[in-house]
Amino acid sequence: MSRIPVSAWIGLGSTSVFVFAALFAQLIAPYGLSEVVGEVWEPFSAAHWLGTDNLGRDLLSRMIFGAQTTLAIAALATAVSFSLGAILGMTAAVIGGWVDQMMSRGVDLLMSIPTLIFALVVLSVLPSTVLTLVLVMGILDSTRVYRLSRAVGVDVNVMEFVEAARLRGEGRWWIISREILPNALATLVAELGLRFIFMVLFLSALSFLGLGIQPPQADWGGMVKENKDGIVFGIPAALIPAGAIALLAISVNLVADWVLNRTTDLKGGRSDG
Repeated sequence: MSRIPVSAWIGLGSTSVFVFAALFAQLIAPYGLSEVVGEVWEPFSAAHWLGTDNLGRDLLSRMIFGAQTTLAIAALATAVSFSLGAILGMTAAVIGGWVDQMMSRGVDLLMSIPTLIFALVVLSVLPSTVLTLVLVMGILDSTRVYRLSRAVGVDVNVMEFVEAARLRGEGRWWIISREILPNALATLVAELGLRFIFMVLFLSALSFLGLGIQPPQADWGGMVKENKDGIVFGIPAALIPAGAIALLAISVNLVADWVLNRTTDLKGGRSDG
């Protein structure tokens, strides 16, 4: 524990606070999600630590419930993205040939369309549910994970230990899970933090544009939209959720950088031995 750098401690501490708020939102929020408890845009006070929002709801409570929604959906979408992208990318790298070409050209086609525009078109015609949102975000983002995992898989696939596994008669799934994936783990871990933050930003952008989380549910992007008019009058209600998004992005990236360095050091130590 003493070898953990200060930056990683900061990232772990901040991320833990967000995760704790998300897990126990119903227990620690001072007021209900949609409970009107005061006047519109009240300033900071002992009763309302972050003031109130555009409808007179407690902003701290909305932030806590927003953390629960934002982190849960971003985590689920990241899981879909990585599961789909990593499996397909490494499968394409191992099989190669026309299978690789067809999958890669299909991914290129999807990536040629701006992700946000594609998501807006799809979500405008599909039912506005959390499941739809998670699947759309995860599938669209899996193209980036596919390209990364395929590139790493192609490099590892030509290594001598992979050829030795083939000569032993090991199957493709065994080679992917036992040979390629462990050696690609450091790169994927670093990308995992980036993709999670991208999902948070993606969800916030969709909610800000009205196609993400629908009222009265709270997420940070939607809270920025709800309170943006207050900026003109010097009301910080829209800046607080925006600051939370920025702080979460920095915290997760600090943790991801530390995990990447730790994983790389461990691999280097084993190879040196």
